[in-house]
Amino acid sequence: MDRDQWISNELERLEEEYDIKIIYAVESGSRAWGFASPDSDYDVRFIYKRPKECYLKLEKSRDTLEFMLPDDLDLSGWDIDKALKLLHASNPSLIEWIRSPIVYKTTPDFDLIANQLDRYFSVRTGAYHYLSMAKNNYSTYFRGDTVSVKKYFYVLRPILAARYILKTKTPPPVPFDELAQAEMEQELQPYIDELLAVKRAVKEMHPIPRVKTVDEYIEENLRQIETALSHLPRETSLAWGPLDELFCRLIGVWDR
Repeated sequence: MDRDQWISNELERLEEEYDIKIIYAVESGSRAWGFASPDSDYDVRFIYKRPKECYLKLEKSRDTLEFMLPDDLDLSGWDIDKALKLLHASNPSLIEWIRSPIVYKTTPDFDLIANQLDRYFSVRTGAYHYLSMAKNNYSTYFRGDTVSVKKYFYVLRPILAARYILKTKTPPPVPFDELAQAEMEQELQPYIDELLAVKRAVKEMHPIPRVKTVDEYIEENLRQIETALSHLPRETSLAWGPLDELFCRLIGVWDR
């Protein structure tokens, strides 16, 4: 059985066991980013909806499903009500799901959600998210003379994503190669190619000597992005109306 069929079977099992309908399922994390290691998990993320009656109860119900299955299959999903609230907040994780290059399942219902992305995308929220991720990973993991090769990409990718957002005012591509092509300086590319080759060949936490040229690039870009963000204007909160209407359509209580 190939990977896609295996994952499809597990998603169908969840639908039956939990009485849900999965409207979208994708790969996230290092496999979607394009730099998986030989021992990387399969990080499958999905959006689901429940029967209409479940949304018409006063008692709050669970809006997240999470499972770690054998063979390194990590499944995690959000109910449509949670997904739409996160879309209103321009949640970067949800946006990466929406733009993942590895799609296991999609539906017309999901297309209705994806069509709202441009309306609710926040430059400020996205850029701050990726800057914070890069800064935290750099300060946490880059302390000694060696570092896991994985951590270089956990700093470089958010730096490139923040740069892309600030330049284009749009959501960044998910694959690292696309981000690097759009944002990476040419003189740095040989160092990145070498790091990528190591990342794809060794286990997740394989340590390597730190690369001075790349470290300098990281530190300079963290400063530049922080300065650029300090000059961004405040954004006004967007109306809930389009998402309220979409939610009603998706659960079948209002169809027009």
